[in-house]
Amino acid sequence: MTTRTSTPFYRQKKYQIIAAIILLLIAFRIYLPTLVKNQINKTLANIPGYYGHVEDIDIDLYRGAYVIKEMYLNKGTAKTQVKFLNFPQNDISIEWKSILKGKIVSEIIMTNPEVIYVFEDQQQKSSDADVDDWTKALTDIVPIDINHFEIHKGKLAFVELQADPNIDLQITNLEMTADNLRNVVSTTKTLPSPIKATGTSFGNGNLAIDGNINLIKEIPDMDLSLSLKSANATALNDLTNHYVGIDFDKGKFELYSEIAIADGYLKGYVKPLLAHTKLIGKEDSILEVIWEGFVGFFKFVLKNQKTDTLALKIPLEGDLKDVKTSSWAAFVSIIQNGWIEGFKRETDNEISFRDAFIDANSPKDKKEIRKERREERRAKRAERRDDK
Repeated sequence: MTTRTSTPFYRQKKYQIIAAIILLLIAFRIYLPTLVKNQINKTLANIPGYYGHVEDIDIDLYRGAYVIKEMYLNKGTAKTQVKFLNFPQNDISIEWKSILKGKIVSEIIMTNPEVIYVFEDQQQKSSDADVDDWTKALTDIVPIDINHFEIHKGKLAFVELQADPNIDLQITNLEMTADNLRNVVSTTKTLPSPIKATGTSFGNGNLAIDGNINLIKEIPDMDLSLSLKSANATALNDLTNHYVGIDFDKGKFELYSEIAIADGYLKGYVKPLLAHTKLIGKEDSILEVIWEGFVGFFKFVLKNQKTDTLALKIPLEGDLKDVKTSSWAAFVSIIQNGWIEGFKRETDNEISFRDAFIDANSPKDKKEIRKERREERRAKRAERRDDK
């Protein structure tokens, strides 16, 4: 009687197939970062007028995330080696809490990102370079819609190398958060996505941005306020000396702004302010002293003596393709601050999304709209007097 020997399990066909599948999956997992990296580099290489590269990719299947390391983008005609966009670390992951709301969206956390606008590089003409191309390419790198966005330790800079000395204005330590970018939480609000940002400006000033946006439009709607406080005015000397031939010995520079955009129509203002400033440095040449003395005279005449501030308010209004400012209104605002009532060193809380929306969609002419607003302001002032 012959005995039947059993075949070892590792020689059985079904186990061999399972083992082959496991090995293929392991091999695919090992190759996956390289596959993703090559695909992203291909996307960056195909942006008209720009070139970019990604150094490395880490993938965490458990978190449903991947990390893009050392990604940069620059203009093809750039003469410098300064990277226009430099993103050292970008963590892109699935936002699991949104899945419970029936949405598959992602969150992005960027650490130490830099946007450096070199004036000479960006002025170089390139027939095929288009901002829409590189912004679309960057969003295409994320396979699903972005809902939550964070920036930590970011940097924005404007650099002009042809100036002597070079102009280098920076916003550092930028911290930013934006939520509900795909209306995962609220679909009923006109501006469903809150956005906040803080940073340190040139001259060690304090930057703050606060507001709400709606990105699910070709031209996003928004209602934002911005303040830049207590920046040392001497940090502007390279800029002011190059363009208007003056520099500051001391003082503070501040900037306040409110911007509302509805259906492509912008309404807002920019309010720059100089406080406790002094012109003319000890080492200036005689011509510089004469010019700065001339400017200083008008600064003295036009500044508010009580608050020691020189300020103006520049209104902005119109279709985004043709935004207009009023030089007369800006000049009147200087007189108002200097001779009538000093501007407050804060945003004026006078621009709202409703203002931009009404102007964008109203069939009334501008004179009629301004008349209605004057009547509304008179009514509000009357109410305040009655309350007193």
